Amino acid sequence: MKRSDKEIPEKFYFVWNYLEWGGAQTYLFGMMKEAQKYGEVIVLLPGASHKQLLKFLTNMEVNYQLIDTYSDVKPATTIKKKLERHWDKLKGEINLLKILNRLDLKNSIIHIELAPWQSMLAIGWLSLKAKVFVTVHNSILPIPKSRNLLWRVKFKILSKFKNFNIFTANKDAKESLRTLMPIDFFDKISVIYANLNQSEIETALSENIDKNAICSKYQLPDDKFLVFCVGQFIDRKGRWIFLEAAQKLLVDHNDIAFVWVSNSAPQKNDLEKANDFGLGKNFIFLTSDNVGGEHLDLFKLLLAADIFVLPSYLEGLPIALLEAMGLGIPSISTNINGIPEAIKHLETGYLIQPDSSDELASAIKILKQDKLLQEKLSKNGQEFVLKNFSEKVVAKKAVEKYLEAFRVK
Repeated sequence: MKRSDKEIPEKFYFVWNYLEWGGAQTYLFGMMKEAQKYGEVIVLLPGASHKQLLKFLTNMEVNYQLIDTYSDVKPATTIKKKLERHWDKLKGEINLLKILNRLDLKNSIIHIELAPWQSMLAIGWLSLKAKVFVTVHNSILPIPKSRNLLWRVKFKILSKFKNFNIFTANKDAKESLRTLMPIDFFDKISVIYANLNQSEIETALSENIDKNAICSKYQLPDDKFLVFCVGQFIDRKGRWIFLEAAQKLLVDHNDIAFVWVSNSAPQKNDLEKANDFGLGKNFIFLTSDNVGGEHLDLFKLLLAADIFVLPSYLEGLPIALLEAMGLGIPSISTNINGIPEAIKHLETGYLIQPDSSDELASAIKILKQDKLLQEKLSKNGQEFVLKNFSEKVVAKKAVEKYLEAFRVK
């Protein structure tokens, strides 16, 4: 495409400064590939990032630069740890800004993983240098009045920066911002949905995966009804609800096995607690290292699943769920946040309330026994997500917003 320095950015930077990775990065992959049609794409990420993530970027032919700083985003449980985390975050952002300041940002787009209510100064400084985009992935939870006032002040200040732009990954996340900012700024927020790689979905489906072969490869039981979950093994993903439901079902249904796939291995104490559920060989934990170096490997593994489950407490619109539905796997998830934007109960999937292992166990049992319902949710769910959440459509919209913002002087 013919370049004009007034119309098309020279470079698109995608930046994050934490080690945990998953849906947020997958969300950005499609945008990176679409942006490559217009300019150079460069990813800045911590040097200690997971090798599989680096391989994904290499396979996409995306240039990346490893930076020698990162922030700890793990939950803090004590006041001391919270203070330490805030200090670590501040130092990490200062170091990140020093790195970005060495770059020529004048004719660039920066899509950075920072929360506006936590990183107002960093975002404001960047917005003086380039067109800046952030994505709010999850709905904002209710906050105390004092913090609400502070956040409103921060958003009012940020709204004055004409170079600052917000995407949200679902409608629910956008709506949660309505009372925190001036209405004219709120109206400019674009919903850029979490999305899936339709080409990889189609490739996986075209290979006619043999379930027995997949089970043999990953040492899964090939004679049992397989219930899969994909996500970080953390509380907000509903890990203990998943295991409690498994425990209840296995009392009378020993022909079910439960598989959790995570980007990283669980902490020792978490694994010990999981073992205390007494599921034995009916619970299998796999990490992405076990699965393979390609995202397509995960899709092939998922095709061994009879149903997919994600019993989260807090979500945006999880890409793992969209991918499972795109593969035609009947899916169960919770009636929270952005999830109902993809799952229409008993039409495209099965919705349950969060924090209820009884509901989850019942839903799994119903689907296991009702083949017609399985087929209905498989067909409808697949058609719905491929139509509404395809990377090809969503990423194009995102890059159009980049270009639109870039042309505003």
